[in-house]
Amino acid sequence: MYLLLVFVLQTLWVSWCHATQHYPASWGHYDVCKSQVYAEDRLAWHYMACQPEATDMTKYLTVSLDPPNITCGDPPEMYCALENPYMCNNECDADTEELAHPPELMFDSEGRNPTTFWQSTSWKKYPKPLQVNITLSWNKTIELTDDIVLTFESGRPEQLVLEKSLDYGHTWQPYQFYASDCLDAFTMEPKAVHQLNPSTMLEIICTEAYSTGYVWKYDKTVRFEIKDRFALLAGPRLHNMASLYGQLDTTKNLRDFFTLTDLRIRLLRPATGATMVDENNLSRYFYAISDIKVQGRCKCNLHANSCVFDKGKLGCECEHNTTGPDCARCKRHYQGRAWSMGSYLPIPKGTANICEYILPSPSRHDSWESIVLHQAPKRDLFSRLEDPNPHTNKAPLFVSTLISSTISVEPQISKDSPRNTRVCDNVLLRCQNGGMCHHHQRCQCLAGFGGILCEKAQCQGDSCEDLQSSQPSLHPPPAAQTLPLALLSLIPSLLATRGLTSL
Repeated sequence: MYLLLVFVLQTLWVSWCHATQHYPASWGHYDVCKSQVYAEDRLAWHYMACQPEATDMTKYLTVSLDPPNITCGDPPEMYCALENPYMCNNECDADTEELAHPPELMFDSEGRNPTTFWQSTSWKKYPKPLQVNITLSWNKTIELTDDIVLTFESGRPEQLVLEKSLDYGHTWQPYQFYASDCLDAFTMEPKAVHQLNPSTMLEIICTEAYSTGYVWKYDKTVRFEIKDRFALLAGPRLHNMASLYGQLDTTKNLRDFFTLTDLRIRLLRPATGATMVDENNLSRYFYAISDIKVQGRCKCNLHANSCVFDKGKLGCECEHNTTGPDCARCKRHYQGRAWSMGSYLPIPKGTANICEYILPSPSRHDSWESIVLHQAPKRDLFSRLEDPNPHTNKAPLFVSTLISSTISVEPQISKDSPRNTRVCDNVLLRCQNGGMCHHHQRCQCLAGFGGILCEKAQCQGDSCEDLQSSQPSLHPPPAAQTLPLALLSLIPSLLATRGLTSL
């Protein structure tokens, strides 16, 4: 009995492990952007890749129909059932709430009785095509994380195209074709997603799996299989997400395939059943959709873990010194290196690729006085002149400080270098403690020092003194060894403002 109990518990444990491994709650949910850690006896930030949690994105979209007057009910109309042409007791009336079927009912809560749904006008103008474009717009770049599911209240369309846009509806690309006969409708051989492989996973296919005309009780859905395509890289039941993450990191086409700003459902031909179109009873043919599911998340380039919906618009709450609706650029003064999206790897925390701070450079139009007083704080300089003892003359100390400050900030700005992309300069912004400026982008620090300008000593106790004494002395560059004439003319005026007439 004891052995049987142990065996049962072990079986349950293995099953639970497999379930949690093979059914990730939300693929790629990196929910922490930064955390505080102790480094060198102080608190510091440790940054990680992060992104918002996946959710039902239909809560944040706007929907439009083309043609705009395609919704039933104006004027009121009676409908017949597709499977029973003699059952014609369904009325659509836009002026009566209980009988109206506006497009908003494609996104309301399911499980209501009776079922709510959007419905089109009937095929009154047969044989002219009955075609409808349903456009879902987010005004924001989003990433799909699960299958797109359309649930029809009437028969599933015999011809349908799912399209997406990456530029807010300016251009469109097909996602998938659906037809009861792919060759006849789109001159394409029918194919299923499971017939694809990693090298063909971005192929646009036509499927006949979702276009049967007659509606069975549990056969009302049309799907765009996102997870089946993920599985081509992540393995069955998505157990190897590291493989998918690696491909998403390095392949832009793969990232773009699951990314969109708008989704368009093109209904081209309604269900007609197993027989030819009955021209004497066209009220049997129409479109009706009870639910649309689009599971995804805001695209924040792995630089935000939350996305807010404010004033009818989605926006990432950017971290890592990034900004913009998609966190797709660095904040002002944080262009210390070129912007890049975060990385999923290494698992499980990824790489943040934060934007780095850049010290602002003075404009070439700045005066010598503004440069000197900007680089050397006024309070520190002039406090040397404001001694309460009138017999103490500290002007020489002030002038010495002024001269040394000016020498260290002599502006030599390259015309080819943007003002806001320079981290260091061997003349204007020298790297400290023996560091050398590399392409104006970063300081190459000597052993024992770190920071943007090598200003942080990475040593402790007596070893710091030994390390600093072993560093070569920092000589100003030749261009900064001569005091400019402009400074000589500036010193008397500065002294006069403090009541000093001579040195």
